[in-house]
Amino acid sequence: MVALFCIVGCAVGPNFVRPKPPSAERYTRGAEPTTTVPADGQVQRFEKGAQVAGDWWRLFNSPKIDAVLEEALANNQTLQAAQASLRQSQDSLRAGYGVFFPQANAGFGATREKFSPSNIGSTSPSIIFNLFTLATTVNYTLDVFGGERRAVEALRAQADFQRYTVLATYLTLTGNVVNTVIAEAAYRAEIKATEEMIRLLKDQVRITETQAKAGTVPYSNLLSVQSQLATTEATLPPLQQNLSQAEHLLATLAGRAPAEWAPQEVDLGDLKLPGNLPISLPSDLVRQRPDILAAEAQLHGASANIGVATAALFPTVTLDGTFGFTNNSLKDLFKSASTYWNLAADASTPLFHGGTLWFQRKAAKEGYQQFLASYRQTVLNAFAQVANTLRALEHDAEALRAESQAFASAEEALRLIQTNYQAGLVNYLQVLIADNQYYQAKIGYLQAVAQRLQDTVALFVALGGGWWNSKEKTPGNSDVSVPAGAALLTR
Repeated sequence: MVALFCIVGCAVGPNFVRPKPPSAERYTRGAEPTTTVPADGQVQRFEKGAQVAGDWWRLFNSPKIDAVLEEALANNQTLQAAQASLRQSQDSLRAGYGVFFPQANAGFGATREKFSPSNIGSTSPSIIFNLFTLATTVNYTLDVFGGERRAVEALRAQADFQRYTVLATYLTLTGNVVNTVIAEAAYRAEIKATEEMIRLLKDQVRITETQAKAGTVPYSNLLSVQSQLATTEATLPPLQQNLSQAEHLLATLAGRAPAEWAPQEVDLGDLKLPGNLPISLPSDLVRQRPDILAAEAQLHGASANIGVATAALFPTVTLDGTFGFTNNSLKDLFKSASTYWNLAADASTPLFHGGTLWFQRKAAKEGYQQFLASYRQTVLNAFAQVANTLRALEHDAEALRAESQAFASAEEALRLIQTNYQAGLVNYLQVLIADNQYYQAKIGYLQAVAQRLQDTVALFVALGGGWWNSKEKTPGNSDVSVPAGAALLTR
């Protein structure tokens, strides 16, 4: 028994150790990019090891984006649900700390009873009496093998998991809002370009119709331009539908009904492309991305569960005490003769449970392996996401440069063709071809601009969003208070 109490303060089962950061020093195969090619007059530079700003969206220099995000962070229901789950887990943790303290209860009872002495072989007459009892009981379970401590450690890990879930929700929300604003601006620009093209084609239909009636051009020219007009008009409704969906999504992200809220319109040309992009080191990424930290918290909880299952194999010791007053007269209840008390110590140990406890421990160990594999996969997915985004930004710049050159060439070609057509030097088929090339080039250019902006957003999200550098209080970036003396018990 002395040896038993000598190990009080120790907890069976493994002590959790955070997985080591991966040995990888870069995200992409081969040399990582340091800059993109110049595109549309802008170059993006990758600064390895630089810190991600907590308010990274402000780098786009759009007060309208800032306003939408402020609305979304205040009213988004998914974020509020995650925050409520965090508070719930923190309260469960605070409740769990109660096992480290004695449990005391008080009770009062009043009984009127008829006692028959014949039950004990006496011929005395029955007695009717009152019995009043006031008692306090105290019990305390000695956490000899640390099962309770491991259980609280698991609760702590669950609170950490919910905290990082809130941060992941926050990160996803900010990324979705900025991406949706960019998409909305791009759809508006494409709609505007399409409407300009439709207006131009309608003018050309009127001109060609007049020429056909005058016999200066064949009627097939009129049919061709009318076909082109109808084809271009058919592209407008899908763009308008995409714009409507983006507007509705933005309202939903902001916690509002689509019919009741509309943000200020953002012009694609007003958005500034961030030029200097911080790239966190791989060893830092695993300590910053909320999804990785959430997977680590789940791994921690699984480790603690092994300790809980291991402690169940060992004896438990409970101390109990009772002190109270009992008397058949309420006015005499607190006299010294009415007092009673008892002290007790109970110890129990499992002997045979048909293998239940043993296999519960094995199941807990396999659960740890499951979460370890999930953690490693989460890290791999995160690295792949950063690598994909880095390459995407490289290719976005190359694509935008080509689209920009194509757009400039198509614009100049259309200007020259229209001048020559008015001078009678080219036929209308050449004008029609130039019109179509100009329209396609402009749409391609706008899409390339939007894609580059959205992939820049994706990079900030892939790097964890910089919540640890936020000057303002980030949702979920809080801790739970720990009762004095209990902190050491859950390490």
